Amino acid sequence: MNAQLTVCIVIFFLTLLSYILNKVPMWITSLVSMGALYVTGCTDAAQTLSGFSNTNTILMAGMFLLAAGFSRTTFIDTICNTVIGMAKGSFIKAYSAYIILAVILTNLISSPVATFAIMCPLLAALCEKTEVSRSRVMFPAMVVCVGCFGLLPFASAVQQAGQAQGFLETYGFSQTVTAMDYFLGKAPLLLIIPLWAIFLGPKVTPAEPVMPLSSGEGKGKKNRKALTPFQDKAAIVIFFGDILAMIFSAQLGTETWFVAFAGGLLMVCFGVLDHRTALKEIPWDMIMLFVGALCLGTALTETGAGDVVGGWLAGAVGGTTNNYILGALFFLIPFVITQFMLNRAVNQIFTPICLLTCSALGANPVGLLLLVSAGSLTAFLTPMATPAVSMCMGEGGYDLKSLWTSGGIVTVLISAVYIFYTMTVYPAF
Repeated sequence: MNAQLTVCIVIFFLTLLSYILNKVPMWITSLVSMGALYVTGCTDAAQTLSGFSNTNTILMAGMFLLAAGFSRTTFIDTICNTVIGMAKGSFIKAYSAYIILAVILTNLISSPVATFAIMCPLLAALCEKTEVSRSRVMFPAMVVCVGCFGLLPFASAVQQAGQAQGFLETYGFSQTVTAMDYFLGKAPLLLIIPLWAIFLGPKVTPAEPVMPLSSGEGKGKKNRKALTPFQDKAAIVIFFGDILAMIFSAQLGTETWFVAFAGGLLMVCFGVLDHRTALKEIPWDMIMLFVGALCLGTALTETGAGDVVGGWLAGAVGGTTNNYILGALFFLIPFVITQFMLNRAVNQIFTPICLLTCSALGANPVGLLLLVSAGSLTAFLTPMATPAVSMCMGEGGYDLKSLWTSGGIVTVLISAVYIFYTMTVYPAF
């Protein structure tokens, strides 16, 4: 282990400790960590500042503006009143309908962040109407958006399968993997995660926000200037136009970050948000937290932390032919690491390690590839995991401790189901 890698790991643990203690605002800790990584040479200037131009940063900011504009429309109250009416005033029935909607959208839109941003104003309105604290529902909804992403055989699953097939061919395997394999190998999660979010999630989340809400609960709503009929209609068209553009982004040849960026900008251009309100609606502390977290993830990747852990993992499996031991290793290690590193990087690191291990053991790699993908993408315990977490922390008022406390049970459920179910349906031996 070289000196730079050691320094990087020390900074990582100090950053994590500061997050846990929460004595300093997390966005300050994140930026101090970013500065320390640059000063110690763990990242160069381009890597240090890359978070500011990262597509996920732009996506997050754009979706905040889009959601803020949509939340001012009469359509929000109409939807909320309709759903509550259909649920006959039952919060749990109305909330369940929104969770089902989140499952559908996260498999149609190629970004869990965008899906969660769409759900935020709907959930906020529901909580306000029923006098339920946002902190009860925002985290479970975010877990649904992240955990159910790519489980149905739609665009994101097709993309993952195509990448995995490329790896299989490169490493000389005769097996094939399709989007249907991604569905069949992960199918129970489509039921387990939403059920947890509906019935158990609200019971394990904080009763009240432990941190200030990014937009406040009903903050300033009574003093808002009402939208004109034109602005109201424009905001609704922009919002649903953005959703459609995200769903069909591949066919349109556009990236989801640009769709979110354009939608947020249009909200300002059409006067739904004035320029001052637009700046206030972006939670800059959460943006800074995410930018610093990206820098830390980049440093862990560039200094070779992933390779070190991957090498240890390859040695740890030894010559075992136990499906469930192999499955546990290739799900749990990426799952833990992806809480602190970009999920694509984790997947890129562990897919070759998985295939090399399978080649050495003479194992069928399909099930293990599914677990590497699942472990790499199931990230919801830290603000470094995905921008959806940073957004959730602001919308629900969570700190790192409350994320871990809230996510403990679902983490165990997801891990157990993935390891035992996937390796039973797609055994390595």
